[in-house]
Amino acid sequence: MANEANPCPCDIGDRIEYGGLGKEIQIEHVQAYITKPSADTEKAVIVIQDIFGFQLPNTRYMVDILAVNGYTAICPDFYLGKEPWKPTNDWSQFEKVFNILFTLLFMQIREVDVVLKFLKDHCNAKRIAIIGFCWGGVATHHLILQYPELKAGVSHYGIVREGEGRYDLKSPTLFIFAEDDHFIPLDQVASLEENLKQKCPVDFIVKVYPGQTHGFAHRKREDINPQDKPFIEEARTDMINWLNKYV
Repeated sequence: MANEANPCPCDIGDRIEYGGLGKEIQIEHVQAYITKPSADTEKAVIVIQDIFGFQLPNTRYMVDILAVNGYTAICPDFYLGKEPWKPTNDWSQFEKVFNILFTLLFMQIREVDVVLKFLKDHCNAKRIAIIGFCWGGVATHHLILQYPELKAGVSHYGIVREGEGRYDLKSPTLFIFAEDDHFIPLDQVASLEENLKQKCPVDFIVKVYPGQTHGFAHRKREDINPQDKPFIEEARTDMINWLNKYV
């Protein structure tokens, strides 16, 4: 795992000056960033943060992309005020922190219920999907196993966690991975796909994007990474198309 000689591939990304189109709100005990589309909609997407927290501009940019495409999009702080990982932190402690975050992940059912209720009661949401990045990609996979009411999921480069019960998806799910992701070996991606083929009862796609690294779809700016731009745009288009198909 990560250490000073082999730092974690979770680079914080390029879009550090992005201001955002939405606003921060308080939903009971959960802070969140929300952006609404220009026209009324009954469709909503919950966006789950990566290790850098719900205030990361890169993630808020993705929330805003969803809103521009007609969805009420909300990114709750599923760390519940706990300090997110920072690039200046000691990378030798990353594995320990990451394991703590995984433990936190499986305790978030109450917070998901709070957000779902808010979307239904205050945003007129009748069809809700979920997407996530990195840590949020793992969370997306986990929650799609738990919540049949979620109409679709998109998991971006979430660490593959094997085990029985990991393949009985309740809703169609798109899994986005990067070919050169040193955090997620391609043999694990292939194993996930094979197990889903054998055991998954709903539609799914596992897609690997050539030459890309961990975080490419939301942390790289397409305007200053011309060699990556086609794949960044393809991944975002695939995400929107998947949501449009099932939500």
